[in-house]
Amino acid sequence: MTATLAPIRPAALIPDKPRRPWLTAGWVLVTVIVVLAFWSIDINWARLADLPSEIVRYTILMFGSPNWEKLPEALWQTWRSIEMAWVGTILGILLATPLSLIAARGFGPAWLRTLLRGLFSLIRAVPEIIIAIVILSVTGLTPFTGALALAINGIGTLGKWGYEAVEAVPRGPIEAARAAGGGTLQVLRWGVWPQAEPAFWSFWLYRFEINVRSSAVLGLIGVGGIGDMLTSYTQYREWSTVGVLLIVVVAVTMLIDAVSGAIRRRIMEGARTRVLV
Repeated sequence: MTATLAPIRPAALIPDKPRRPWLTAGWVLVTVIVVLAFWSIDINWARLADLPSEIVRYTILMFGSPNWEKLPEALWQTWRSIEMAWVGTILGILLATPLSLIAARGFGPAWLRTLLRGLFSLIRAVPEIIIAIVILSVTGLTPFTGALALAINGIGTLGKWGYEAVEAVPRGPIEAARAAGGGTLQVLRWGVWPQAEPAFWSFWLYRFEINVRSSAVLGLIGVGGIGDMLTSYTQYREWSTVGVLLIVVVAVTMLIDAVSGAIRRRIMEGARTRVLV
């Protein structure tokens, strides 16, 4: 009886690592740009050694003996910043929500979707403070200028989040609404909105949080609010008052973030519960 030898299998060949010269060239280009950027900036690197001591010194100046007499005015200006953020959020919601529905696949023509998505990207690329500087020549240095800047910038983010939420909903109810003879508005109302509504509420609350922080920055150009007050007292180097303003800004921002975050969690948990049921 002769033994049969098992066939010898060839060793597994390890494929060569794909070469991507364009990717390497891209990284080299980015590295060169970064190096040239740092090289061209006139930075006194020796002063970095003094940075820790300067931070300690200004921290003591601001928070060592805060000027609490300015607390009522700081709270009032913070309230104006919150009003600015609220009006900007409402205007952004009213403008961005219908545009985001049209920009979603299946609910608007391709050319219009492309145009709207490009508009959203363009708006997101421009900071709120630049938008405010552009429109203040028309509206003047008023809190309404800040609210308009926040609303316009909110269109970019809310529009993108909105059409992504619409495209992520399950297709079953949408197909059922269309099979029942519903038009585009009926499909959006009964097939899309009940599923996407929790996500939209979450986006709106999160945008309000962003606007509260941004409203303080917009105050730096003189449109009112706590940022305007902060700029004035910083220029006059009244550090004890600046310390009070920073305490108010941080405390109010953290409070709004906590409340808004809790509401958003409840909304999303309720949405998941309805899906499971």
